[in-house]
Amino acid sequence: MGRSGGISRRSVLKAIPAAGFAAAMDEALTGQRATAVTAAFPQPAVCTSRSVPGSASPPVVAGTLDVRFTDVSVPGYGPVTTRTYNGTIPGPTLRVRGGDVLRLTHINGLPPNAPHTGGHNAPHHANSFNLHTHGMHVRPSGHADNVLREFAPRTAEQAAAGAPEPRYETTIHVPADHPAGTYWYHPHLHGSTAEQVLGGMAGVIIVEGDIDEIPQIEAAADIVVCINELKFKDGKVPAFTSGGWTTGIPSTFTVNGTVNPTLHLRPGEVQRWRLVAATAFTALRLQVTGDRGNLTMHQIAQDGVTFARPVAQDLVDLAMGNRADVLIRGGTPGRYELRDRTVPGPLMTIEVAGEPVEPPMALPVSLPQGRPFLDERDIANPDADREVVFHTDAGAFTGAFPNAFRILGSHPTPAAHAGDDLTRDPAYGLFDPGHTNHTLTLGTVERWTVRTDETMPAHSHPFHLHTNQFLLTHRNGERLDPPVWYDTIGLDGGTPGDRVTFLVRYEDFTGHTIAHCHQLHHEDLGMMQAVHYVEP
Repeated sequence: MGRSGGISRRSVLKAIPAAGFAAAMDEALTGQRATAVTAAFPQPAVCTSRSVPGSASPPVVAGTLDVRFTDVSVPGYGPVTTRTYNGTIPGPTLRVRGGDVLRLTHINGLPPNAPHTGGHNAPHHANSFNLHTHGMHVRPSGHADNVLREFAPRTAEQAAAGAPEPRYETTIHVPADHPAGTYWYHPHLHGSTAEQVLGGMAGVIIVEGDIDEIPQIEAAADIVVCINELKFKDGKVPAFTSGGWTTGIPSTFTVNGTVNPTLHLRPGEVQRWRLVAATAFTALRLQVTGDRGNLTMHQIAQDGVTFARPVAQDLVDLAMGNRADVLIRGGTPGRYELRDRTVPGPLMTIEVAGEPVEPPMALPVSLPQGRPFLDERDIANPDADREVVFHTDAGAFTGAFPNAFRILGSHPTPAAHAGDDLTRDPAYGLFDPGHTNHTLTLGTVERWTVRTDETMPAHSHPFHLHTNQFLLTHRNGERLDPPVWYDTIGLDGGTPGDRVTFLVRYEDFTGHTIAHCHQLHHEDLGMMQAVHYVEP
């Protein structure tokens, strides 16, 4: 069994019915990667692949994600009742390799949904969910990474009649050449995403591969640092019932389910931290500070894609949904803290102590670059750039949700009332599942410009494109050298607001999916566009 991330086994037992407990845990906790991490630092349980000896079939990572309200004790915070995967915050870590099959059974043990009569760009179906494997290059349709599916709970009539809790299946074939790195999963049903992620529904996906075989990295302890942003009031996540939904409720930040856990690091020891920003509202600017100076983070990957060489960083920026793999080497003994400039307390504490490692563990000089760079000469049509503009019309509507969170630019959703005041239009620039904003042809390379016209720096709109990662080439007009692969990029407001340019090649998979703001409150209220990947 894997460790439960600081959340007691009693919570898990209470969360999963007795008849399903053994099966759920046997599937979800099939293995635990050994590391040199002290047992005092929480790590999520781990689900790994199982291959059949003598079989030509690909290895399968099989598990159950059981979702229901759970009484959870969050160390450093206290008891809460919230929706969880398998009774823990975060859910189990899923470890796969290129060529594996990820096969998950989802149990919806949540209560029936309340009736909903409003539009689709309003909170609804809080007890339905689905699964998004954020950042992974996998099929976006069928029973794979399909965020247009709905895993609904029993209806009130079915629950009263004693019908079994519904089960849903996800089967994802991981491409053999999938970049090795750190990804994550979370629910993504439009209208319920923010409330569920803020309650702790998230988990880490690790794709193993060539980078893990670099001797200096293989020798380092491999540590998941999943940063969850939680919003609790009176021991639970408040229902998303107004535009000011969580105003006045401070965020609680946990690392692997614990407020400010302590990690031990010996002088001269190198550890690999997989930093995951499983946040819905807050972008993070991370640094490791101490009374005797800072510890340098040697970044080796961004959003799952390995760099060509480590990059020494004092600060690592993570928008909501970003990941960064970093190598940390213990230096002068003492107490250090992983901190963000906007979070009052430390996210975690690092104690550098113990017998020094002599000689100090080495850092790699070069790395197997995760994806080759794109070339602007490969752009299919240089005169047809796509533009995305994040725009908010404050006070556009009456009722509980007065603000309109729109995506404008070159392909906005059409207005419902052409010629009228577009600032108050109920459809213009808002998500419409029946309208395709972007038709993207496989094999082509295109250039996108994404910007925000927000004027306040604190207002952030991270852009996330599903299925295909993109190569960031410019930020605010400045060329990046070298460019960096992302699947989510943060854009802060200002005068002017942030502006980025990237290249993207649409590869391998057709189907309908989405691009959206990863400030999940905004996404649930309509700051999203429909994308259709098509054959040439």
